[in-house]
Amino acid sequence: MSVSRRWEGRGGASLDFMTMYTARPIAPGALKELRDADDAGRRCVPFVEEEGGSPLRCCLRGSEPGERIALVSYAPLRRWAAEAGVDPGAYDEQGPVFIHADDCGGPGPMDRYPFDRPGALRTVRRYNARGEIVGGRFLEIPEPADEGFDRAFTEAFADPEVALVHVRALEYGCFQFEVRRP
Repeated sequence: MSVSRRWEGRGGASLDFMTMYTARPIAPGALKELRDADDAGRRCVPFVEEEGGSPLRCCLRGSEPGERIALVSYAPLRRWAAEAGVDPGAYDEQGPVFIHADDCGGPGPMDRYPFDRPGALRTVRRYNARGEIVGGRFLEIPEPADEGFDRAFTEAFADPEVALVHVRALEYGCFQFEVRRP
């Protein structure tokens, strides 16, 4: 999701910047498995979204009214660790995420980081190549939001030990998206 963007601030001030990091959705193979049984072993139970706005981790956008979605338990670090051939041990955790009940094709073009509404509270949790937490950062999403994320990711990846970060909602602890070392 590296995109170029122009931000227009108060009083006509503007700023051009490049978001430097890629927000990663849940991988297609994992989504296929989650649509059968989630990471807690529960069967997927789709429902029709009535209000919209649920953060979909398959396509990194909010749901629309009338879409078929599901709330499933997802263990992002466990899946990354299996791919990397490491054991995350006690750092393995799972939590609720919304996904489309059927294949959605993934994210479309993006001009900002997903789920970045100003004022939202996020934590940027850092992991090393062994799947261990090596720090984190609280982030209240500023205006423009991309600058806050870029600063947090730049700070995280300045540490050579950091292999990836997870962005989580502070309010519920829900996984939002992953960013890997560029």
